[in-house]
Amino acid sequence: MPPKKQLLSTGADESTSRYFKSEISSRKKPVRKLSAVTHDESEGEMHTENEVKAKKPRKKLTIEVTDGPIDQENKITKWEPPHWTEHWKNILQMRIINKHLEPKGCDTIGETITNDKIRRFHVLVSLMLSSQTKDTITIPAMDRLRDAGLTIQYILDISDDELGRIIYPVGFWRRKVQYLKETCKILHKKYDDDIPDTLEGLCSLPGVGPKMAYLTMDFAWKNNVGIGVDVHVHRIVNRLQWVEKPTKTPEQTRLALESWIPRYDYIDPIS
Repeated sequence: MPPKKQLLSTGADESTSRYFKSEISSRKKPVRKLSAVTHDESEGEMHTENEVKAKKPRKKLTIEVTDGPIDQENKITKWEPPHWTEHWKNILQMRIINKHLEPKGCDTIGETITNDKIRRFHVLVSLMLSSQTKDTITIPAMDRLRDAGLTIQYILDISDDELGRIIYPVGFWRRKVQYLKETCKILHKKYDDDIPDTLEGLCSLPGVGPKMAYLTMDFAWKNNVGIGVDVHVHRIVNRLQWVEKPTKTPEQTRLALESWIPRYDYIDPIS
């Protein structure tokens, strides 16, 4: 019977092989520190203690906007031209002095017409004819149309040649004949022989741009929604320096003017 082998004791745990003994096995895992948890009954949410401490009440921000510049600290001011009120008064005074020289504008079109639909249509037509045309030519053309019995149906029934002879010599009269014909077809089919009562609807009509749409909204619908700016107003406004920085288009000028002109003055006296 073979002799039994004597086991040598090393003082270590004999239950674990020496090949698996390492520093890793002796390392302690870090203890994860848990934050206290609170329950917000009002919101039904759980929050840690740190989150609760971090919460602070929000400060209320008050923005004050006035009709003119103010010097008080920490308040928002609107830019406006330094001498615009003086310019404005001078322009109004000039127009009063030369009132007898000024022709009738679209604001006087249809003053004697009792039918609201026809009156609004006359305002729109006068503005369509006025594009790139002097008032001294536009007004006689409107008078001739009115004498002929201007209505939507009249424009639809009349021939292109006859309509052209009536509105001549307004600028681009041949093109405006087509604009009037196409517009009247739309008004008859889509608007029950009336005109649109929105800027989007008006600008969708052939030959109608933003300036015409804003003026139509004001004079036809008595709804002042913006300033009508054409190339002439655009040029004069920049020369008067009524814009904070030079603008390149009438639409940019309109937005610049509306940023500081009070709404009750949206009917621009220089237009």
